[in-house]
Amino acid sequence: QVQLVESGGGLVQAGGSLRLSCATSGRTFSNYAMGWFRQAPGKEREFVAGISWSGDSTYHVDSVKGRFTISRDNAKNTVYLQMNSLKPEDTAVYYCATERRPYTLGNSPYDYDYWGQGTQVTVSS
Repeated sequence: QVQLVESGGGLVQAGGSLRLSCATSGRTFSNYAMGWFRQAPGKEREFVAGISWSGDSTYHVDSVKGRFTISRDNAKNTVYLQMNSLKPEDTAVYYCATERRPYTLGNSPYDYDYWGQGTQVTVSS
């Protein structure tokens, strides 16, 4: 059984930082790309960042580029999202997810089959 457990969310002032973690089990972690998504109230879930199975390739959407950094530690089966210079519009529930296809990095929620429970990130102005 594949499980993903996120941690690290919370309340922070604008300009602050948070680091999200996502620990996984039940799948050969190093064979699969990982992604971070977020969903704000009343909005669709959106892709934030993705990282290849080896960690050699990363992708960040324009709205977070230069502020957020995705990384992974295959020895710990964990993926991270470092979020700096946070803005109120970053407020959302953040989810990590694992790609459904090995050795492939997608950017649509439909490309991912296992999800964490979500962690709330709230940025106050």
